[in-house]
Amino acid sequence: MPFYIVGVGSNIEAEKHIQQAFEQIKKIDSQVNIATLLRTKAVGFTEQADFINTAFSFYCSLNVTEMKNHLKAIEAQLGRVRSNNKNGPRTIDLDIVKIDHDIVDDDYHQYDFVKKSVDELVDKQARKSN
Repeated sequence: MPFYIVGVGSNIEAEKHIQQAFEQIKKIDSQVNIATLLRTKAVGFTEQADFINTAFSFYCSLNVTEMKNHLKAIEAQLGRVRSNNKNGPRTIDLDIVKIDHDIVDDDYHQYDFVKKSVDELVDKQARKSN
């Protein structure tokens, strides 16, 4: 069963939407973990509220395509509106960053807050395995 780490971000009622997304993922894996919540400045389009970023880690039998569709469904359920502004405000953003041992999203290398959240969960998982 694949081990996923999903990057999470929100700047519209962030704590509420992150908690709601966490509850949705908990339905997949009741042992889901969450990284520390990090407050970050908006990237690209800076005329908006700061973001809260974190990551979730969990096991799930869904393949990558199914997981991406499931995450998009959670985003839609939580009111995510996609606009032409890729860096615009959002209720929730859920992106697969790591599957098992593979980094699958360049944001890991591009943004410190993504790397920090993912690495925190990798460390937590490693301690659990030992």
